[in-house]
Formats: sequence, C-alpha cells, structure tokens
Amino acid sequence: MDRVSQSRVDPNGLYIFSSRPRPVESCSKPKETPLRPVILSQRHYDNIMDDRRVVRRHAQHTIPTKAQQPSAGIRRQAAIARKQAIVQAEPGTPKPLQGRLHTNVQTELYLEELSDVITTTDIECQTDDFIDRPQTPLYIPTKSGKDAETQIEDGELFDFDSEVQPVLEFLVGKTIEQSLLEVLEEEELATLKAQQRAFRELRNNELAEVQRLQEQERRRKEEKERRIAQQRERLRMEKETIEKITARAFSQQYLAGLLPAVFSSLRRDGFFYDPVERDIEMNFMPWLMAEVHSRLEERNSMRSLLDTMISEVSGKNL
Repeated sequence: MDRVSQSRVDPNGLYIFSSRPRPVESCSKPKETPLRPVILSQRHYDNIMDDRRVVRRHAQHTIPTKAQQPSAGIRRQAAIARKQAIVQAEPGTPKPLQGRLHTNVQTELYLEELSDVITTTDIECQTDDFIDRPQTPLYIPTKSGKDAETQIEDGELFDFDSEVQPVLEFLVGKTIEQSLLEVLEEEELATLKAQQRAFRELRNNELAEVQRLQEQERRRKEEKERRIAQQRERLRMEKETIEKITARAFSQQYLAGLLPAVFSSLRRDGFFYDPVERDIEMNFMPWLMAEVHSRLEERNSMRSLLDTMISEVSGKNL
C-alpha cells in the first residue's frame, strides 16, 4: 500500500480506493517512451486517468429479465422510428412549385422496373433467457458510538390546546381583516366604476353638446356667407341698374338736340319723302309722259299720212 493512498474492501465485496487529493502537474517536456524505466515518484501525469493508482469503477450492468425485454412490436416500431429519423435527417428534394409535381426518373445505365409494392419477409428468432443478477443489498453502516437519551418533563413539549388558541385567533383576525380589506376594495372599485360611468356619460353629453354647437355654428356661418353673397349680388345688380339708368338719361340728353338736326338734314338730303308724292314722281309721271309721247307719235303719223293722201289727191285733180 502506498504512503498517501488507502485501499480496502467493503462488506459487499467491492474494492474501494482512496487517495489524498493533490494537484495535477503539467509536463512541458515531451512524453517519454513507455519502454524507458522511470521511477514512480519522479513521473508527472498530465491526465489523472493515466495514473495507475486510480481505480475506475464502472456501473453495474444488469441483464434485463424476460418481463423487462421489449416485445417484437415495440422493437419494430423503434426500428421504424429510427429509419424515419434517419430519412428526415438526410437532405431531401425541395418541395415542387405550385402547379408542378416531382417524378421519379431512373439514371442508371440499365433500366429497372419500379413497383410500389415492396416484398417484405418477417423473420423472428428466440433467445435464451438469462438469469437476473440479484440486487445489491442496501449498505447499512456499522453502528458506532454510545447511545444517549433525553428526559422531557411535562409542559416542555407543544401543548395544542394552549398554544393553538393565539395562532387561531391571529389567523381568524387576519382572515377577517383581509376580508374587510377585500370588501372595502370591492366597494371602492364599485364607486370608481360608478364615477367612471358618470364621467363617461357627462363626457358623452358634453361631446354631443359640442357637436350640436359646432353644427349650429356651421349652419350660421353658411347662412351668413349665403346672405353676404346675396347682398353682394343685389348691390351689383343695383349698381348695374343705376349705371344703365344714368347711361340712358345721358344718351337721351345728348340725343335730344341731335335727332331733330339729323332728321332735318336727312329730310333735306332726300332720305325722308312722301310715299304718294314719291309714287307719283317715280311711277305715274313716267307712265303719263310715255302715254303722251305715244299719243303724239300716233297723231303725228296720222297727220303725215293725211298730208300724204291730200297731196296725192290734189295731184290727181290737177
């Protein structure tokens, strides 16, 4: 046994090793070959698992019983779940776009008929049952030391009848106080809700009144603008009427002496005439002159004819 380590065997037959804790020293030099003889006290270890004085204890492996072994259906479901997990973990083909579908295409040198039905065969085997290892008994340390006892006199322990009354009074009082606080809080909340309801009603009434006043002010403003427009139109029409009357009076006053002079000048120049006189001058007198001229020509021709006849007759008589 080493000077700084201890080892012993517990009652269950297991080997126990303990050593005084010491820091692990790192070695800056390269590792030496294991064939070179080195003194144990002078060797430094980088990893505590390389120390030959450390004994590693492995967990006890218990062989499951037949009742604990999973059934064939459970094993099959577990295998299917593992396959699905492997398939999901592998990168697959992205989903097709809208309106398109993926189609399986063979890229091998020789074509092979594909079938949706996969031929499967179930094979089972029965293994021998193993005898379970008995459980390790519970470790009970060896009793050491001396037994001691304590004498308890009457009244030193908790007396329920005498000690619970203050606690009960405190709990009841606290409960009643909390209940009163909750009732007061509920009443206060109800009062606040009533005040909020009254405030909302008052605010709604004020908003309705404000809207009514705004609508009334808008109507008054529109009426005022309409009246102002009407007054402006009336003033404009009055101004136009006054201007027309003034222009008419001025024109009448200006043309009062002009008209007689114009009419007299036009009458003098012959622009104004008597229709009967004009008709006599233009129609009757030319017709009369034409008739007189035609009659005179007839008379002259008849006289010349008569003179000719008289001269012929007188010439024959001679």
